[in-house]
Amino acid sequence: MDVVFAARADWLERALSDAIARGCSGIVSFGTAGGLAPDLAPGALIVAESVSGPFDELRTDAAWSARIVDAFAGTPVERVTRRGRMAGVTAPVKSEAEKRSLHRSTGALAVDMESHIATARGLPFAVCRAVVDPAWRTLPPAATAGLRDDGTTAIGPILREPAQLGALLRLARDARATLVQARHALETARALAFD
Repeated sequence: MDVVFAARADWLERALSDAIARGCSGIVSFGTAGGLAPDLAPGALIVAESVSGPFDELRTDAAWSARIVDAFAGTPVERVTRRGRMAGVTAPVKSEAEKRSLHRSTGALAVDMESHIATARGLPFAVCRAVVDPAWRTLPPAATAGLRDDGTTAIGPILREPAQLGALLRLARDARATLVQARHALETARALAFD
């Protein structure tokens, strides 16, 4: 299994192309998302049925997505998992008003900046994302201040916003537990392998 990541779309596209050249036969978009549906709490897990983005709407691999959901049966992740549409965007959706508008126009449960790039590769793909910032919470500016192009985080810009540290720690805590539990369940069930 190859793990690739980047914050810039062109870097992510290049990393995916390199992985495909090495023999990648499927893509799982795994990570965090912004909540759009007003009933989703922080830490909710979305297994997408489709991704609506700049390339139109594309369906995820139904059998693979079902296997991912089945892997969560009997685990703490099962009760927070939802199936539905994911929205793909090219810039962060930060405010409550922006999230409400995107939810209304797409019907998506959540939004991220990477899944739509995976859909454009022409390979089977699945999406498994934990909600970090729910629809009713505005994303603190410091949340994106330290994001580097390669997807890693620079601490300096974040520390320049000390008043936002509490909100940032809440964001990290809310999704981290869900992602760790989801990854463990997926590995145990061998649900990440595409066949």
